[in-house]
Amino acid sequence: MNEPQKIAAVTGAGSGIGRAAAIALANSGFTVALLGRRIEPLLETKEIIEANGGKVRVYPTDVADETSVEQTFAKIEQECGRLDVLFNNAGRNAGAVPLDEYELDFWNSVVSTNLTGVFLCARAAWRLMKKQAPQGGRIINNGSISAHSPRPNTIAYTATKHAITGITKSLALDGRPFNIACSQIDIGNAATPLTERMNKGVLQADGRMAPEARMDVKHVADAVAHMASLPLEANVLNMTIMATAMPFVGRG
Repeated sequence: MNEPQKIAAVTGAGSGIGRAAAIALANSGFTVALLGRRIEPLLETKEIIEANGGKVRVYPTDVADETSVEQTFAKIEQECGRLDVLFNNAGRNAGAVPLDEYELDFWNSVVSTNLTGVFLCARAAWRLMKKQAPQGGRIINNGSISAHSPRPNTIAYTATKHAITGITKSLALDGRPFNIACSQIDIGNAATPLTERMNKGVLQADGRMAPEARMDVKHVADAVAHMASLPLEANVLNMTIMATAMPFVGRG
């Protein structure tokens, strides 16, 4: 007798870590729902997954927009029947901006995507996981190394990523009665187009510009797939996966 198909949703699935994670989840046997603002990159991810024999659905979604999120998760319920895993990955980089030059609109934009978007998607997934049969599921939040330690002049990004840790702990606690597990993966210097600049040099805490080591994004994707594939009786509450030689441990 065949086991029922497991469904995983990935936000920010059109590129980088989201795309790599979606591919790894599909390779692990999940039907993957791809969420992201732009449909063209999502279709590229879909093509890669289908070429490898995976099952996938595409849902253009603005994670910072409540209506968009609610409509997407309603479609997932209607078309897939349930949701077993949400990888809350979508986020935006904020660059390095000194505090006295921060505009409120810029702050609000970062918070809207990196924090409110995580809340909206977690809430929508939670509602579905709570009512489906069998009840339960897993939410994995992308926290980032910045959930532990900031880079210079990144107050908005750092604040949102520290807040993700609070969301993760709250969901992990509140999900117990409903068999909903919540995890956080904190990623340091995965090799994606977003981190290409690290090869040339990025601002360090002591004011220097220096290149930083990166790691293959596949290692991150495999870690997400491992976390997602655990039975709900077990949970990786927090995982840090990083380029071994990046300046994070100790004093740089």
